[in-house]
Amino acid sequence: MSPSTIRPIGVYVLSGLSFSDPLASAGSSYLLAIDTLRGYLVKIDPQSDNTIILNPDAVTEWIGATGLALWQNTIWFTREESVFYCDFNPETLEVSAPIAFTKLVYPANGVAVWESQVYVSCQKSGYIHVFDRQSGQSVEKLAQPGVGLENMAATAASLWVCDRTEQTVYCLDRTTGKLRFSALAPFASPTAIALQPAAEEGVLPTCYIAYADEEPYIRDDPNADSPYQLTFRDRTFIHPLYIQPNPDEHYTLSNGYRIELSYVEELLPLEDMPTLTNVEWRIALPADTVRQKVCKIEPIGHPFTEEIQDGQRVAVYKFDQLTPSQAGLVGWKATLEMYGIKYSFTPEDVAQAPPLPEDFQQRYLIDDDELAMESETIQRAAKEAVGTETNILRKALRIRNYVYDRLSYGIQPKIDTPDVALDRGTASCGEYVGILLALFRLNGIACRTIGRYKCPQKPELRNLPLEPDFNHVWLEFYIPGIGWLPMESNVDDVIDRGPYPTRFFMGLAWYHTELGKGIPFTKLKADNRPEKFSLGNLAINHIRFTILEELSPQ
Repeated sequence: MSPSTIRPIGVYVLSGLSFSDPLASAGSSYLLAIDTLRGYLVKIDPQSDNTIILNPDAVTEWIGATGLALWQNTIWFTREESVFYCDFNPETLEVSAPIAFTKLVYPANGVAVWESQVYVSCQKSGYIHVFDRQSGQSVEKLAQPGVGLENMAATAASLWVCDRTEQTVYCLDRTTGKLRFSALAPFASPTAIALQPAAEEGVLPTCYIAYADEEPYIRDDPNADSPYQLTFRDRTFIHPLYIQPNPDEHYTLSNGYRIELSYVEELLPLEDMPTLTNVEWRIALPADTVRQKVCKIEPIGHPFTEEIQDGQRVAVYKFDQLTPSQAGLVGWKATLEMYGIKYSFTPEDVAQAPPLPEDFQQRYLIDDDELAMESETIQRAAKEAVGTETNILRKALRIRNYVYDRLSYGIQPKIDTPDVALDRGTASCGEYVGILLALFRLNGIACRTIGRYKCPQKPELRNLPLEPDFNHVWLEFYIPGIGWLPMESNVDDVIDRGPYPTRFFMGLAWYHTELGKGIPFTKLKADNRPEKFSLGNLAINHIRFTILEELSPQ
């Protein structure tokens, strides 16, 4: 039976997680977890969600505890700046009083233990500190792979790290700290990690991630004048992380979902619109990529023919005429398999990248979308963003961080040109993309737009229609000899003046839908189309996602 979501009862914020026997295979151990809010150390049955509090008389000593590890019947946890350990009897489930092991200068966030070494993560120092388990002496320190609060689990060869802000799990070499691969988690705010060894040698362990955040919900208050009130509640659960590393191609796939997506334009012409004749209406279709598979596409309302435009699939609808009084539906429905993807290229991997091909220069280094690339503001920004950097990957990251330093996110009534948006200091996702495109291209990095919609991040709601509130756009940049790499526009701009997470720099979550790479999403041609005609004068669109099932990339 495949692992499923574990929802223990009576816990609020899980922030420590471990299997009762880190060396045992599936089915022969249970989970230990810490609820940092209540101070509970709990035993959880992964099959039934049954939850038992193991420290009912000592919860105050555990309030605020975060990381959790178990090694040879000894439980380890972090609290404030200190690391503690206590004896654990697996037969009677008795836990002794905590004993202080070591104390850091800054708060300790997570702990992992393997044989003689104790690993302690500390966001404020930026390091994973390594101690000798017997003497308590500091041995060395490894750089944290992400920027957020990090929790850990260890195996004989690897140190696994989950980062709450990065929404990412990193697999590091336990000795050197070198990154082996990283994978995006399917939910936000991962707070703890536990590993269950595989039954077969050479197979990755089953990875369980605890998540904790707040979710909004509508509360029914019968005594209020308005009985429906928006409020928040704690949400915490444990979910398996499915991982498929592809080291030869430098990327890792993680949890995916089979999704049904429909895009439909409802003909609702404005009265002053003229009759259009010999109409060709083009709407981009979902793309097949290494993380997105198109299983089926069918028309809705009006039939279409399919064409390939600049390597992208496009639905083409034709009408003899469209009148101001005409009604109808124009669109498609697609069944997709969408996974999380995270690339792991380093600046050293691209140091010897060949020159950009001539046809790419002519197409992807030009101002083809009102990017204001000749304006003084954008010219100056392009130089300031990269300085003297020459490595293409470092240049891309420096440009992104430069834009993040100078912008904050905000919905605008219209899309302004990059110079105006940069001077204003606030921008929508489309304006972020415009500025990034301009600065990338002026620095010789080919890039193009991609996106259009994100599936609502509610994978627990299966077989129900979900409608996104907004469209969305991001970009891809090109490294010669490697190919196109994704980069989110504004989503990682979450910390004022940084450090910024890199979860979506060379990565996309499962809910990103790839449509129309580098081409217009929708376009209408007609013999008598007015010069200032807008599709908004002709139709309104309807977008619907339905999540069918969860998938493993393996």
